[in-house]
Amino acid sequence: MLVLSVIILGLFYNALKPQDSLPVYQPADFNPELVDSTLHYVKKYHTIDNFSLVNQNGEIITEANYQNKIYVADFFFTTCLTICPIMTKNMADIQERIIEDEDVMLLSHTVTPEIDSVAQLKKYAIEKGVADHKWNLVTGDKKQIYDLARKSYLAVKDFQAAGPFDMIHTENFILVDKERRIRGTYNGTSPEEIERLMNDLEILKATYSE
Repeated sequence: MLVLSVIILGLFYNALKPQDSLPVYQPADFNPELVDSTLHYVKKYHTIDNFSLVNQNGEIITEANYQNKIYVADFFFTTCLTICPIMTKNMADIQERIIEDEDVMLLSHTVTPEIDSVAQLKKYAIEKGVADHKWNLVTGDKKQIYDLARKSYLAVKDFQAAGPFDMIHTENFILVDKERRIRGTYNGTSPEEIERLMNDLEILKATYSE
């Protein structure tokens, strides 16, 4: 009877204990400096918009390449000498940890497409150990990249001193689920934040295996 009681109590505990889950983030949850003014009060149904950009191999990359995938996105530029090298190193570390995971990919957008040509991205990708099947470095139309950053990923600060589509990118890594919803943001220069991202990634993956 004692053993049976323990088993029953264990079953009740597992049934009643809170399950780990991640919030679905909306524009209203973010610092307004990172969000286009048209989205400041959006509180539901926000998803990453469709896109068409070109990767380090000259291939057109769209949302279809990330269909039914969880992915981590960020914004960078290859000539950045401050936070970008740290971010890229940490993204490479994530790549190493998910290299065999078919459900997870990476996506890095340049914020200086006029400098970061396909050839420049390819050179950078080789230097940083980018695995082409896991991680796309993308360039393309500057307005499209700007709109994605401000209206989809909510990841850059508005900065128009030098032109209508210039921006200051943040160190944020963005975790995106298979429904193209934002499930977390992380400081891409912090080892502790990278560990939090990896933990959240496991929580998110578990929701698709239930």
